[in-house]
This record gives sequence, structure tokens and C-alpha cells, in this order.
Amino acid sequence: MPLCLAWLAVSTALLSQEGRELFEKHCASCHRAGSDTRAPLPNALRLLSKDAILASLESGSMKAQGSALARAERLAIANTLSGVVGSDEQPETGACPAPAGPPKDLDGWNGWGVDPSNTRSVSARIAALGRDQVARLKLKWAFGYPGQTTAAAQPTLVGGRLFLGSMNGTVYSLDAKTGCRYWTFKAPATVRTAITVAPAGNGSHVLYFGDTKASVYALDAQTGSLVWKTQVETHPYSRITGAPLLAQGRLYVPVSSVEEVPSQNPKYECCTFRGSLVALDVKDGKQLWKTHTIPDPPGPTVKNSAGTQMWGPSGAAVWSAPTLDLKRKAVYIATGNNYTNPEETHSDAILAIDMETGGVRWSAQMTPKDNWNMSCINPNKASCPENPGQDLDFGSSPILRTVGGRDLLVVGQKSGIVHALDPGKMGKIVWQTRIGRGGALGGVEWGSAADDEKVYVALSDYAGGRAAEGGMFALNLATGEKVWHTPAPAPACKGKAGCSAAQMAAVTLMPGAVFSGSMDGHLRAYDTNDGAVLWDFDTLQEFQTVNGVKARGGSMSAGGPAIVGGMLYVNSGYGALAGMAGNVLLAFGVD
Repeated sequence: MPLCLAWLAVSTALLSQEGRELFEKHCASCHRAGSDTRAPLPNALRLLSKDAILASLESGSMKAQGSALARAERLAIANTLSGVVGSDEQPETGACPAPAGPPKDLDGWNGWGVDPSNTRSVSARIAALGRDQVARLKLKWAFGYPGQTTAAAQPTLVGGRLFLGSMNGTVYSLDAKTGCRYWTFKAPATVRTAITVAPAGNGSHVLYFGDTKASVYALDAQTGSLVWKTQVETHPYSRITGAPLLAQGRLYVPVSSVEEVPSQNPKYECCTFRGSLVALDVKDGKQLWKTHTIPDPPGPTVKNSAGTQMWGPSGAAVWSAPTLDLKRKAVYIATGNNYTNPEETHSDAILAIDMETGGVRWSAQMTPKDNWNMSCINPNKASCPENPGQDLDFGSSPILRTVGGRDLLVVGQKSGIVHALDPGKMGKIVWQTRIGRGGALGGVEWGSAADDEKVYVALSDYAGGRAAEGGMFALNLATGEKVWHTPAPAPACKGKAGCSAAQMAAVTLMPGAVFSGSMDGHLRAYDTNDGAVLWDFDTLQEFQTVNGVKARGGSMSAGGPAIVGGMLYVNSGYGALAGMAGNVLLAFGVD
């Protein structure tokens, strides 16, 4: 062997050994099966590029941990973990043979919840898929996201066009029938929000969405060119995960964060982020108002056991899409836990916010004293609040429904409780129903669906592959009584890292059938009358894709299916939250 090649082999081996040792010392306790940290497992990290891992350690959600390491050490970890050389980019085929015309209409699945009430319920006309046809759904085509481990954004389908965000920031415009690609736009951070399409005059249409650097975008729907971009929050750990809500010329943007993560570093001054709702003018992205979920700004409180200054109050992030109430001229948001003391009453709550002024009309807290951050699961617990809570956020959007002449806001929580509130009586509780034991990754995660009589709720209750995870429920809208319950089957992938029966993904409803994805990679359809399973598809396999990208399914979480024009579109793959990695969009139809 030539001397230079021998030196390269030895130095590479030493670098790999150093990277493994650094990973074991600084990272392995979180990135392991059964960890409560929700960190991606090593098998998911292996699917990321070196550049992606390094970016996370230097400017992403892991930068607090990465700041304690020298750059050479960060590079050693990235080189050791990654199974992909270079950047996230991979050659793609599958461009459409001709440019797309403008969307013919906006009927379809537009935004997060189909309608501003966030019912996640599509009409028979839009679905064009009968209950009796569901059992005959077959895969028509698959699309692969290059170099990615998570495919979780909610698809949007209007006018024969699919619009989707992705983990590496690429936004796609695809043909709904064939999956061919019309255009792409590259944002500098993950786009996991649903996309909303709206007319902009002169026959043109605009897309609206947010990214995980807390920026909001408007793109030309036909070309993908940027119309405007606005950053709505400057806190370094802020992000947008819930889809912006469009109403009467304004875009209402929910702001969340991952500041709970750096709290694991005892030297990090935790925490200073406050959730918010921001109103933008759709014409130019100009901010009209901003309302923080916690009214008082954070101030210094105590010092932790490492001598680091702590701050509070903090947290109450808004993870989900806002809900519109035009009758009351109000927007409703659901908030997450506090990160630090002191105790604050706007966390784990439903807030009613005036559409015009941004004033908070009322706040109804469901779980008090839920002060928690990820230091609470570390052995030293240096920055964990005294008497911590259980991290029982709201990750779901409130659903606005009218039952027996009374309006109800219905929303599931990670506590395992589904709540119904009266928006006309300052959020007074009408009923509460417990469907699970709840927990940090338990209860209801990303969203339910409702028709005129029932609310359909998927249960997570994730606890590292425990048999009691998962399940589907139908509750009476008026009373909260359980109409039916279908337990989750035992996962066929049992024993595989990340395999779980937990049902975290948002639920999708059409007349006669309700769909729920599972962390074991299955997508199931349930009869709305009795909960019988009508159809079950295992996405945990490799797929031949229309764009030539190697792709496979994995855990299903966050966004749910979109059903339009006799077709069903769903993403599979969730390399976060201890799930199984994947990178595919699947399109189903009936022959």
C-alpha cells in the first residue's frame, strides 16, 4: 500500500474511533432506544449526511451541545455517525414534461385541517372515494425525498397540484396524478408546516408556509419564485411547526421552539423563549401585531447547581395550527408547557385572541404547574425546575364544531385527556374524557378529526414499545362518551429499534372512514360507525419512486393523509421521537 494511502487509512480509523468515543460520552445517553429525550436513534442518524449532522451541532437544535465541543470533535462525530458522504443533494429524475398551468380551483385539501375550523374532515364531493372503495386502495406511485430521514409534513392538494415541504427545506410542486415534479424551492431550514394556497389577483396564486428558523414565506404557486419572506421571531431556538392560518387578508402564524433541548447543558442559561401568535399582511409579509402566550418577559430567577443563571417565565410554545372563529372574530391557539419556574397560567392552555388587535380575550389552562425541560431527564437535573411537571403540551389544534346549537372547542392533550370547551363562555369546560395514561410522548399528539356527531382521536401513549400503546377512539361530540374503541394491533416489526404501536400522526376523516398512521409504519382505515378496520397498509418497506430516489417507509407521525379526487396521499418516515426513519410520499387510488 502506498504510504499516503496507508496514512489515510490509519487517520480515518483514528477519526472514527475518536468520533465513537465522543458520541458515547456526549450523545449516546439521549440517542438510544427507550430514551425519554425523543432524540433520533443512531440508525436514523446514519441516513443523514455529514453536512446535516454538522449543521445541527453548529447552528441547529443541537448547537448548545455542540458548543461544548471543539470543531474537530464535532466533525469527528459527524463523520462517524453519517452513512452519507457530502451534502443532502442526490440526483433526481421525474421532471414534468411541460410547465403546469395555474391551479383551476382551490377545492381539495388546503392547509393543515382542510377548513379554518381544523376538522380534518373532507367532504364526499372532494374525497370522491366511497367507504366501500377504501378496501380496494392500491399504491399508484411513490416519491422519494433525497438524503432525508423524516417525511412528516402535511400534503396540500389543490387544482391537481401537490405542494409539500421537507426536512432539508425543499418545497415541491408535484403533479397529483403522476408525481412528476414541476418546480422546487429551497428554504434554509426544515419545512414541516402544511402549505396554504390562496388567490393573489390577476389569476395568480400564492403559497404560504413557515420553517424551523421561524421564517414565513410566500411563493408564486405556478413558478415557485419567492414573493416575500418574513422572520417572525429572533430567538435562536424558535421555529414554526404549526401551519399559518389565512383569513381576511391576514396570515396568523404560531411560533414554537426547541429551547427545552439545550437545557440539558448545565451551562446554558435556560430559558428565555415565549410562544407567540403573529399576524402578517399577506400582501407583503409586514407584521401587524405579535401576541406572546406569556404576557411577562422572562427575568433572572435562581442559579442552577452548576452556578448558571436561570430565567423565567418561559415556554408555552404554540406547536399546532390556529383555529378560526369568524362569528366571534377570534383565533384560538393551544399552548405547550412552561420550561422554567415561576409557574405561569397560560401554559398547557387554550387562548382566544382577537383577530383584529391581537388582544387575549381569555385563557383556559388545562394542566397547571407543568414546568419541565429536558434537564429533568438528565442524571444531574441541574436546570430542571423544582417540582417539575410531566411535559403535557398541546400538540393538536382545537377543533371548532357546533352541536345542538352550541359551539364547542374540542382538543386532545398529551395528558391523555380530550377536552371540550365553550368558546362563548370564556372557555368553560363542557366535558373531559380520558382515553389514555398520557405522558411526554403519550396521550394525543398531533391532531384529531370531527364530523357533526363524533370526534375521532388517535392515542399515542408511547413508552418504548410497551404493548398498551396506540388505539383509535370515537367520542360523542355532545357528551364526550366513548362510542367505540379499537385497540392497536401488536406491531409486526417488534424488536426493531423505533418500532411502536403508538399512533401519533394526525387523523384524517372522510364520510364513512377515518385514517390513522402508526409508529410501526402502518396506515389504517377505520369504519366510522363501529371502528372496524377497513384497510391496512404496511409502509415499512422499500419503494420504487417516480423521481429515481432510493426510498423506504418508516414510522408515521405529525401530518396525516390528504384525500382528494379519489386519491389518498401520505408521507411515511419519522426519524425523530425514537421513530423509524423513512423518506417517502405515497399516493394511493382505486383501480
